[in-house]
Formats: sequence, structure tokens, C-alpha cells
Amino acid sequence: MTDATAIMNKFVYIKNELDRSLPKEESDAYWQKAAEKMDQLLKQYASLPKEYRIHTDSRIFPYAAIYLTLKERLGKDEAYRIIKEPILKRAERIGKKLAVLMRIPGMPGLFVKMWDPLTRKLFGEKNGFRNVFYPKQKDVYRMDIISCPYYRYFNELGCPELTKISCACDDMVYGHLPNLKFERNSTLGRGGERCDFCIRRIRG
Repeated sequence: MTDATAIMNKFVYIKNELDRSLPKEESDAYWQKAAEKMDQLLKQYASLPKEYRIHTDSRIFPYAAIYLTLKERLGKDEAYRIIKEPILKRAERIGKKLAVLMRIPGMPGLFVKMWDPLTRKLFGEKNGFRNVFYPKQKDVYRMDIISCPYYRYFNELGCPELTKISCACDDMVYGHLPNLKFERNSTLGRGGERCDFCIRRIRG
């Protein structure tokens, strides 16, 4: 099994939508083409630091490989629908599971506190981002992203519209959590100068 095939196997939720949309034989053929495209991208970007690959190999390149393959054969609108719907449904499921945790006493406060070390470790400069980190406030975490590998590489690969799906996933995961408020005014993928990120604990 190649690295590309192993990565693509993690996206069964998108393959299931493709299976619902097309005859199985046709779906399988397109998926194989997407895996070949994924292999090309891994080779094209082989020199990227391993910290970037937390994002490129697990989300950016697979999404691009699937979408670009389907777009060439099915057209932009249908390809976008096939990839967008399962990604957002998965984000919604994650958000619902997270909402259950946020009902545990003390968990909302802990959730806010964890965002500073988490974002610096996974969404910092070594991961391909450029950020503005704001001074700590009780029950509030604020950060802006002013350069993002999702925006950068989706644009490089000719599919900037996929960035909007990644932005929407944040809304689905964090936008409906009990005892917390997720605030966002703009994102790079939606034409803004930055992705502003604020999560605030709401005390009853």
C-alpha cells in the first residue's frame, strides 16, 4: 500500500458520498484517479517540513486531489457538492460530540485555557501559519491567523474555493457549543485579511 492510498483510505466518508452519486464502478475509477493525484502531490511537495504535513497530508492535499479529479470529470458544481457535504456533516458530528463534553462542569473553562498551547503547537509558524496572539484574558481566547497553509496551498493548486469549506468546518465544530461563544468576523478564505478567532466562556 502506498502512502497516498493509506491517506485516501481515511476519507471513506467522502468516498461514500461519491458512491451515492455515481455508479460504483465509475466511483471506484474516479477514486483511483484521485489517489494517483494524491501521490503526485506528495512527490511535488516532498520537501515540506514534517510539521506542515499535519495539515497538508491529512486535509489539504487529499481534499485537493479528490476535488480536482472530480472537477475535471463532473464539473465544478457537482465536484464541490460531493466533497463539501460529507466534510461539513463530519464537522457537525464532531461539534455535537464536543457539545456533550462542554456540559460537564468545569469543561468550558478548561476548553478555553487549552487553546493557547494547542494553537501554538499545531497552528503556529512551524506548521506554516503566521499568527497574532493576544494577551491572555480570563475566560477568553483570541488569536488571528494572517497566513494560512490551507489558503496558500489551495490557491497554489487552483482550488481556492476549498478554503471556504475549511472555514465552515470551524463554524460547525465550535459554533454551537453550550456555555461557549465562538466569534468570527472574517477569514482569508472568505476574502478577509485575516481569520479572527475568539472563543469566550459564557457564565450562567
